Amino acid sequence: MSTETPKGDRIAKVLARAGVASRREAERMIEAGRVSVNGKVIDSPALNVTPRDKIAVDGTPMAAAEPPRLWLYHKPLGLVTTARDEKGRDTVFDKLPEDMPRVMSVGRLDINSEGLLLLTNDGEIKRRLELPSTGWLRKYRVRVKGTPDEAMLEPLRRGVVLDGEKFQPMEVTLDRQQGANAWLTIGIREGRNREIRRAMESVGLVVNRLLRISYGPFRLNDLKAGQVEEIKGRVLREQLGLDKEFKPTTVSKPKVVRAPRDKRRK
Repeated sequence: MSTETPKGDRIAKVLARAGVASRREAERMIEAGRVSVNGKVIDSPALNVTPRDKIAVDGTPMAAAEPPRLWLYHKPLGLVTTARDEKGRDTVFDKLPEDMPRVMSVGRLDINSEGLLLLTNDGEIKRRLELPSTGWLRKYRVRVKGTPDEAMLEPLRRGVVLDGEKFQPMEVTLDRQQGANAWLTIGIREGRNREIRRAMESVGLVVNRLLRISYGPFRLNDLKAGQVEEIKGRVLREQLGLDKEFKPTTVSKPKVVRAPRDKRRK
């Protein structure tokens, strides 16, 4: 019995690198019979492929992978972070500039949240940045209704348990009281579904504005709502510790573009 490691990379990883979908989504596409290799439909992701193999998705030959790229996007209120919305609501991807390539979001911001959203054309970068083991701090400016004090916020710093779900300790700073509302700066490392809103409710506070200002080393800074800025290839390489497998595109100057107000991406 041969113990030699098959040449190439797993098919789902190759699909993710080509920007077809995240690795997990690619595995579901394979199981649904949507992917073929060298003319044969496959139904299991347990397959290694090399550059010589011909891969097709839904009958269309897969294009060669582009260099990995990363963008900062200031997500406005009222957009959902999904490719398609069953309720017909506007999505982040509907409102991106026309010249943007196909991209995926790194994590999500809900419809009532705004601020920094990372976008990438590379499924492996998406996966790497979303892994809990990456542990990047995500910071938010949060406005809550109420008059919090240090004693009220202390349970959040220790880590709360809600409905049997353990939340990791948060970094919480009380910035100022402004009438009936207070502003907080909150740092989290996991980004679970509605994590900050649920945690605030557990100590008697209601979030009425939530703005993400940073994701690891990447910051929103002065980026306006709806604007996109591409990260320089050198910065991408340094911050993500990309090895020879990744060859980021080099951009001499970050490109900032305004999202169109009325045009929707086709």
